[in-house]
Amino acid sequence: MRLRRHRGRMLAACLLLLLAACLLFLRLTVGPLVQELAKAIVSNKASNIINEAVEAQLRSDDIDYDSIIYLEKDYNGAVTALKTNINEINRLKTEILSVIDTMLLELDVNEVGLPLGSLILPEFFSGTGPTLPVKVLSVSTSDADFHNEFAEAGINQTSHRIYMEVRITMTILTPVGTEAVTASSTVVVAETVIVGTVPGSYVDVKTGTE
Repeated sequence: MRLRRHRGRMLAACLLLLLAACLLFLRLTVGPLVQELAKAIVSNKASNIINEAVEAQLRSDDIDYDSIIYLEKDYNGAVTALKTNINEINRLKTEILSVIDTMLLELDVNEVGLPLGSLILPEFFSGTGPTLPVKVLSVSTSDADFHNEFAEAGINQTSHRIYMEVRITMTILTPVGTEAVTASSTVVVAETVIVGTVPGSYVDVKTGTE
């Protein structure tokens, strides 16, 4: 009887050791793949959220080119300078970053989870199977810069576009640990066509200096 119990304990201990070895092997071999796939999924989702948040905020606030840029003209009506509405730029930046941070932290696990099929024979089962949980724990940093672009738009016409580049750094939790993820996206927030020559001076929308 004692011999049987001893053998049973030995068998249980061997099974536990085997299970621990298998888990360690999976962590060392599959773990890096899990991290990389999770980072790619969250980064892509974050980029989409950035675009959606910017577009939604622009629509809800009815932001247009005239809200951001002042056009100075001479007595003939020709544009002589462009000046940025810094207060509007800063307000827009603050509100959009706040919306983005909230949307990222509210992401459902099913939206950013890692399908098991993407790890096992992804050529056949990518995107299928049970979902391994991935959670955005925190948004470490979020920032945005504005920059502008001038381009020819036809005879005696110049297209002026204002871009917002948003950068996000997050901490995510995956089945094999935590990981830092960065995401960025550049979105057009305003544009217009200037008729006539390009102004000789303008206030840069990124630095706020001439």
